[in-house]
Amino acid sequence: MSAVLPEKTDKAGERTEPVLVAEGLVKRFGNFTAVDHVSFRVDKGTIIGFLGPNGAGKSTIIRMLCGLLTPTEGRAFVSGTDVAKDPETVRQHIGYMSQKFSLYGDLTVMENLRFFGGIYRVPRKVLPERIRFAVTMAGLDGRENALVSTLAGGWKQRLALGCAILHRPPVLFLDEPTSGVDPESRRRFWDLIHALSGEGVTIVVSTHYMDEAEYCDLLALINRGQLLALESPTALKKRNLGGTLLSIECADIGKALHLLEGQPGLLDLAAFGNAVHALIDPARTTPEQLFALLSGAHVPVDHIVPIEPSIDDIFVRMVGEARESQEGEPGRRAG
Repeated sequence: MSAVLPEKTDKAGERTEPVLVAEGLVKRFGNFTAVDHVSFRVDKGTIIGFLGPNGAGKSTIIRMLCGLLTPTEGRAFVSGTDVAKDPETVRQHIGYMSQKFSLYGDLTVMENLRFFGGIYRVPRKVLPERIRFAVTMAGLDGRENALVSTLAGGWKQRLALGCAILHRPPVLFLDEPTSGVDPESRRRFWDLIHALSGEGVTIVVSTHYMDEAEYCDLLALINRGQLLALESPTALKKRNLGGTLLSIECADIGKALHLLEGQPGLLDLAAFGNAVHALIDPARTTPEQLFALLSGAHVPVDHIVPIEPSIDDIFVRMVGEARESQEGEPGRRAG
């Protein structure tokens, strides 16, 4: 018997409960805490991105929501079903694509699609239409009889997505689906994700690519098992970092970081590509003072300019603040 949340309806009689609900989720492995009291709600058709470094706890949260791991504490509901009490019902109504390519390389494109159609119990009368859609979506027209092992990474990725949605699941979980894929293929993959979202599919996607954050409706910033923020990309970028953010382009990034670290009025510091991003308290230090410091140490500086913070900057700052608050707390680890 399924465990469900109480239903609410609007004036038209449509159910208004969120599709995904996490309430104080905790997952421990021995003495290590992989997920630490995470809570959120996600509405139908929303793309929520779990953003964080490798080992942050993103995959562990997804596996709990899919019913693959039982929470140590807390509850989670997918389309009203309690994932701990009725994981089999949850698995029948979701699609899941892991970060490791999960199709069979020694089978053809068509053989993989037929196999997963059977696994997902897709009715025979609609299976040919679903397979045709998946082949076209993956850009594999004319390659139906090719062995999957011979396909390029982008094609394999889109084929795996096609297999995951053969049964038309209302919720789709994508665990770092674009890891190791070239930028053009990543962009095409996100076009497919947005198309599915437009059809009402709720999508959870984990990533450590900061540029992909802009493609999501909602971002969950996760670090060391904790949820640092849950906001839209636009709202995150409007956060006040508590100082002025500077971009410092110079010849020797490593030496610049070493010289700047620990300077009075410097709130945060990180390397971003060919520049250093420095968050300063303008009441205690100025761009001119930093320029003089670097130039005096024979580090040529191209320019120092104030910039608007990116999601990268917000994330780095929030991780730093969380790390400071967690120092001295034993037994914590995200996985």
